Amino acid sequence: MSDRLTTPVVHLLLAVAALIIFALGFLVVADVIGRGVFNSPVKGTPELVSMSIVIICFLLAPYAVQSGGMLKADVLVGAFGGRGRAFSELASGVLGALFFGLIVWGGTEPALRAFMAGEYEGEGALRVPAWPARLVVVAGAALVVLIYLARAVRALRVLLGRATPPDVVA
Repeated sequence: MSDRLTTPVVHLLLAVAALIIFALGFLVVADVIGRGVFNSPVKGTPELVSMSIVIICFLLAPYAVQSGGMLKADVLVGAFGGRGRAFSELASGVLGALFFGLIVWGGTEPALRAFMAGEYEGEGALRVPAWPARLVVVAGAALVVLIYLARAVRALRVLLGRATPPDVVA
């Protein structure tokens, strides 16, 4: 049930990340050409790229978790059968939710402060607002927490005998 709710959001975030990456490609090319040919780089490129990298990472994190693309030792988990996989999913779900939950907990107040105070990154020609990156970190981590918790619940159902092992493995 949770996947039906989160999948459209995860795919939207994936598309937004792809658009940002596409736009950054043009920005970097324009900066290199401007620097090399006209001796005038695009102002603010380092600030925009550094903020965008953080945003892209946390836009892609929910997809990585939901698609099963996060790091795991399949060789070890596969040797334990369905219940072993379910236990592994339960442990990774709880630990993943805990880790990203700490990011949400630690990042919410700084994100709100950055928005309220109008915090900026960079000096000189272009100052980039910091709150969008901080907001994406918190929102992306919160979505990852939900995905990990859903995976943990499915794994717990398998361990309790209320679902079959293939229901857990993504």
